[in-house]
Amino acid sequence: MPRDSQRWPLLVWSAGGMAAVVLSAMALLAFDQPAPSKLPPAAERSIDFVKDVRPILASTCYSCHGADKQKSDYRLDLKASALKGGAIGDAILSGKSAESPLIHYVSGLDEQIKMPPQGEPLTAEQIGILRGWIDQGANWPDGADAVPENKADQWAFGPLVKPAVPAVKTPGWGRTPIDAFVLARLEEQGMAPSGPADKRALLRRVTFDLIGLPPTPQELDAFLADGSLEAYAHVVDRLLASPAYGERWARHWMDMVHFAETHGHDQDRPRPNAWPYRDYLIRAFNEDRPYARFVEEQLAGDFLYPDDPQGIVATGFLAAGPWDESSQVNIVEDTVDKKIARNLDRDDMLTTAMATFQSLTVHCARCHDHKFDPISQAEYYSLQSVFAGVDRANRPYDLDLHTNLTRQSLLRKKADLEAGRAVPVNELQDPALLAELAAWEQAFAARSSLWTPLDPVSFTSAEGATPVKQPDDSVLYGGMRPETDTYTIVAHTDLKGITAVRLEVLTDESLHLQGPGRQDNGNLHLSEFKVQAAPRAEAQAGIPVVLQNPTADFDQEGWTVAMAIDSKPETAWGIHPQVGKPHWATFEVKEPLGFDGGTVLTFVLEQKHGRGHLIGRPRLSITTLPPPIRTTEAIEHILAITSEQRTDQQQVELATYVLKSRVLAQLKALPKPHMVYAAATEFTPDGNFTPARGARPIYLLQRGDVNQPEGLVSPSGLRCIPGLKHEFDLPDPNDEGRRRAALAKWITDPANVLTWRSIVNRVWHYHFGRGIVDTPNDFGRMGGRPTHPELLDWLAVNFRDQGGSLKSLHKLIVTSSVYTQSAVSKDEFASIDAGNRYLWRMNRTRLDAESVRDAILQVTGKLDPSMGGPSVKQFIESPGIHVTPMVDYQNFDVDNPASYRRSVYRFLFRTLPDPFMDSLDCADASQLTPARNSSVTALQALSMLNNHFLVRQSEHFAERVGRAGNELAGQIEATYLLALGRPPTAEEVSALSAYAMKHGMANVCRLILNSNEFMFVH
Repeated sequence: MPRDSQRWPLLVWSAGGMAAVVLSAMALLAFDQPAPSKLPPAAERSIDFVKDVRPILASTCYSCHGADKQKSDYRLDLKASALKGGAIGDAILSGKSAESPLIHYVSGLDEQIKMPPQGEPLTAEQIGILRGWIDQGANWPDGADAVPENKADQWAFGPLVKPAVPAVKTPGWGRTPIDAFVLARLEEQGMAPSGPADKRALLRRVTFDLIGLPPTPQELDAFLADGSLEAYAHVVDRLLASPAYGERWARHWMDMVHFAETHGHDQDRPRPNAWPYRDYLIRAFNEDRPYARFVEEQLAGDFLYPDDPQGIVATGFLAAGPWDESSQVNIVEDTVDKKIARNLDRDDMLTTAMATFQSLTVHCARCHDHKFDPISQAEYYSLQSVFAGVDRANRPYDLDLHTNLTRQSLLRKKADLEAGRAVPVNELQDPALLAELAAWEQAFAARSSLWTPLDPVSFTSAEGATPVKQPDDSVLYGGMRPETDTYTIVAHTDLKGITAVRLEVLTDESLHLQGPGRQDNGNLHLSEFKVQAAPRAEAQAGIPVVLQNPTADFDQEGWTVAMAIDSKPETAWGIHPQVGKPHWATFEVKEPLGFDGGTVLTFVLEQKHGRGHLIGRPRLSITTLPPPIRTTEAIEHILAITSEQRTDQQQVELATYVLKSRVLAQLKALPKPHMVYAAATEFTPDGNFTPARGARPIYLLQRGDVNQPEGLVSPSGLRCIPGLKHEFDLPDPNDEGRRRAALAKWITDPANVLTWRSIVNRVWHYHFGRGIVDTPNDFGRMGGRPTHPELLDWLAVNFRDQGGSLKSLHKLIVTSSVYTQSAVSKDEFASIDAGNRYLWRMNRTRLDAESVRDAILQVTGKLDPSMGGPSVKQFIESPGIHVTPMVDYQNFDVDNPASYRRSVYRFLFRTLPDPFMDSLDCADASQLTPARNSSVTALQALSMLNNHFLVRQSEHFAERVGRAGNELAGQIEATYLLALGRPPTAEEVSALSAYAMKHGMANVCRLILNSNEFMFVH
C-alpha cells in the first residue's frame, strides 16, 4: 500500500514543525468537538511518557513549542507549560483525549490550526499513543522534562577512529571487512544475509552501477564461461578501467552540485562554455584523481595548481548553480537589490561547497544561529567571505601548459595593475621595459601634437536633432531632444598609419549643467561606437574598422567604455556623476588605417539607452602614435616634462603605464584561448556586472538583512570539528585565491571528520540505493543517523588513509558479499526490516533516467561512444521573447546524430527540461540533488510507450535483431539477450511470436523496453 494511503483519511497535512495559531476567545467558544469516531483510536496498551510520548513531541513539536521558540506562548518540552496551556487556552485535558484541542490539532480536524504546519504529519499510530496517554491521566513524571541538548554532541562530529572489525557468529559468508560489519548488525536483529545473486543478475547489476550501461551478450557469455574464483574481480577491474565509468560517476556528481548549462531564474540564458567542467569531472573520475586533490581543484585549483590548466576548469564547480542575471547585470551598484543578489550568489557557492563536501546545512545559519547544529551565524558569514572576491563568468584557459602559464601570469599581472597594487621596482627597471618606454617617448616627441582633430564634412542626426559645426571642429547637437538617436559624422584625412581614434564629449553653455550629455542630469550613454574606412576615390566602399583596447578618462559605475564596442545595445558608456566637465574615450584600431590618396572615415555613434541620454558636443581626433596611446591627464602631464626633470614617482607611473600596455599586447599576441564558465576574478564587465578587483567586505547580517550589517568578518572554518583549527592563515586577507585555498585545505585536512564520512556515504548510497546515513547532504541533528556507524567510520578511515582512491572504494564495496547477494525478498525478515535498512538482501532499484536512455541506445545499436566536447542540443532552439530561447523537444529529429550521444552530454536547461527525462525523475538542475526520487507512475509508462524517441528506437531495435535471421524465435531470443541479458523461455517465445505476427517486431521490442525486467536492476 502506498505510504499516503496509510494516513488517516480525513486529515489535511502541510509540511515543518508543530505550530499554534492564537485564536480569539470567540473562536474558542465556537470550537466544535468532533465525534470521537473521527479520530484515530486511542492506544489501549499502557503508555509510558518517556519512552512513548516524549519522542513524538521532540520530533514534531519542539521546533515551534520548545526551548528556542514558543508559538502562542506554549511549550511542550516542560511539564508545567504543557499541562497548563498557552495563549490558546488548555491543550491537554487529562482523561479526555477526544476533547483535548491538542489531539484535534495534530489530527488535522480543526481547519484553523494544523500541527505540524510543515513536515511529515503525525501518523495514526502516533496520535493513538498521545490519546492513550491523555486518557490514562496524562502522567508526566517529575524530572522528565526535555534536557537541553548540546548541539556539538552529535555523531557526525565525533572523532574518526578506525574501529575493529567485529566478530560474527556465522563464519564463511563474508569476503571483506564490510561484510563483517553488516553481518554483525543482522545477527543483532535476528536476521541473516541472503545467498549469492545469479551470475546474470550480478553482471547486469555491477555493469549498470559502474558504467551506467547494460552488459553486452559477449560480455555475459565471457563471464558465464569463466569459472575461476577471480572471474567477478576481473569484471570489476574491466568496468573501472572503462572510459564509461567516468561518464557514469560524473553524472552523479553533476546532480550533487546542480550543474546545468543555463542561468535559470527569469532570464535562463544558455552558458555555451559550461561543458568543460563536465569533461573535467569525467577525466578526474577516469584518472582516479585522489579525493583530496579532487576537492581542492574544484574550490581553488586555479590558485593551488597554477601549472595545470584543469585547475581553472575545475572551478566550474563554484559556477555550476543558478545565477540571477537580471539582478547581477541590470541592477546598479550600491543598491539594496544588488547587495541582496551578491549575498544570495555567495550563499549558493557556500551551500554547494559545504553540502557537497561536508554534508552540512550551513546555509541554515544565514539569518540566525543554526537551530539544530553547532554552527553560528558568525561562522556562516566567515565561510561566505571565502567567496567574496569571485563571481561566475567565462574564463580563458589553454590546454598547452606553457601557453596556459603565460596567460594566467599575464592576467594576474593585469589585475594587479588595474587594482593599483605596487609593481616590484626591479620589474620597472627591466632594461627591455625601459627601452620600450624610451622608444614610445621618442615617437611621441617626434610629433608636434598627439591627436589630430578631424574636420567633419557631414554630420547628421537620425532622429531630427539639429547639429551645428563649431570652430574647434566639434559638432553641437541642439533643437529637439529625442529619446534615442544615432549620429553619423564623416571626415577626410591624408594621414596614413592611423593607430587610434579619440572621441571627446565637450561641455557647452547650452546643455543642462553644461553637459556633456543632453540629459537633464548632464549624463550621456553611448551604446555603440563604430567606424568605417574607405579610400577617398571610393568613398562608398567603406569597410568596418575593428576597434580594441578602449580607455576613458572616467567610467560611470557599471557603464564602462568597453561597453561602447561590445555589440550589445543594452550596454553603454556613461560619465555620471562627473558631469559639467569634458571627457574623452580612445579606441585603438586592430590594423593601422590609411589609403594612398586619402581616407574617408565614417563614425556612427549609437545612443539607444533612451530618456534623452545623448551626447551634446562630440569631437573626433586620430593619431599615428604607436600604442600605448596616452589615456590619462596624469600621463599627459608627465610626458610634458623632460625625463631629467621628472620625479622618481612620475617615472614609476610612466613605466607602470607602459608595462600595462605591454601586458595587454602580450595577451593579445597569445593564441585564442578556450573558455570555461567558472569562478572568475577577471572578466569583461557586462552592464553592472563587474569584477570585484579583490575581496569585497563581508559583514554579519542581522537576521540575514543586507540593511542590518554588523561586524566585518574574515574567512575561517567551523569550530565544531574536534582537533581541527578553524582559523585560516591568511598573510594577505585581500588575496582572493588564498581564501579559497585555505577553505580547500581545511576541508581536505585528515582531521576533518565530515569530509571522509561524507564521501564514503555518498558512494555507498549510489551502490545500494540508500546511504549508511540516508540523508547524504545532512549529517546534522535533523538528518538521518547511520544504520552502521562503525562501518561508516571504518570505510572513512580506510579511504582517507589509503590515498582517497574512489576506484579502490568502489571495488571494495562491489566485491563484498553484501553487494553480491541476491535481491529476493524473505517474508520473515521483511516483517522485521521492511525497508531493508540492515541489508539482509540486495536492494532492487529502478534505472535512473540517463541509464534508461543510454541502455536503449546501446541495445538498439545506436549509441555513439565518442566522449567530451560541447553538449549536444537534443531539441530545436529558436529565439525567445527575451534571453531565454524557445526550446522544442517534441519536433526534434530523433535520428539526428546528436540524439545518439550518451545522456551525460545532453545540453541541460534549468527551466526547460526534457519532458521524457523529467518523467523518469531526472534531477532538477536548480536544486542540489544528493538522492534522486525513484517513482513509478502512469506518466512514466505513457512516456515509455509513446515518446517519439522510444518509438523510433524500437524500430531500430527491430531492424537490429532482424539481422539475426528471418525466424521470429531467433529475433526474440536476440531481443532478450540484448535488453535483458537472458534467453527467453519457451512460453515467452511462443507468446511474443504470436504478438509479432499480429503487431510487428518493432512493437515486441517496445514491449520489452517497457518491461519491469528492463527498467529495474535486481
